[in-house]
Amino acid sequence: MGALGENSNNGLESRVFSIVEENPPIPGCTISGSVLSGLQVFSLASGTDISAESYPVDALQLNLAGLTRLVADTATNLSSINLSAGQFIVKPAHTNIGINAEEDSVYIEVDLGKEPNMNEAIKPGEVFELAQVVPYQDGKIVNMDIAKNDAMKFVVMAFDEGCALSEHAAPGDAIVFALEGKGVIGYEGEEYPIEAGQNFRFAKGGLHSVKANGKFKMALLLTLK
Repeated sequence: MGALGENSNNGLESRVFSIVEENPPIPGCTISGSVLSGLQVFSLASGTDISAESYPVDALQLNLAGLTRLVADTATNLSSINLSAGQFIVKPAHTNIGINAEEDSVYIEVDLGKEPNMNEAIKPGEVFELAQVVPYQDGKIVNMDIAKNDAMKFVVMAFDEGCALSEHAAPGDAIVFALEGKGVIGYEGEEYPIEAGQNFRFAKGGLHSVKANGKFKMALLLTLK
């Protein structure tokens, strides 16, 4: 699966990288691998598919690149939904859902656990633009928890120009998804510029900060176990 599927935290937590670039589709193939506990990455070549399967827990699918089509039982509203880059959907448990790649695609899937605490604004089965679920506010940082449970937290944040999170320690391994604009991540005394489409991973206990370079939006998946 490339670097993310083969390596542990070493060398990944302190550099800017791209899940999409490190997991390119291979013609005629579907590929999957683990990024963090509860987070899988899938790389599908155009014209390939993953057969319909059901799972005992809800799962969040976020398209990072390309176009995928969900194919589910015709009795549900998930019978045929397209996801473009930057869009996500919460796939309900106990529902047979397959994935067709309409073009070369890379997406992540987050295991939401048996009893996820979902934000009321996020409805399972509906498509959302991740960068648009939170607005900017003058001089403030806007934060929305998309989903959380005892093992993980998935949050989206919007930083107005000049806003920053001061240095603090991570309670678990985490991965950042830069969604819009540019920012600077401070990590263990070093600064790492990051922009939309890039990722950054840091380890439990790592001292980090985030500063907007202009207006900046990001998502964060934090593992708690």
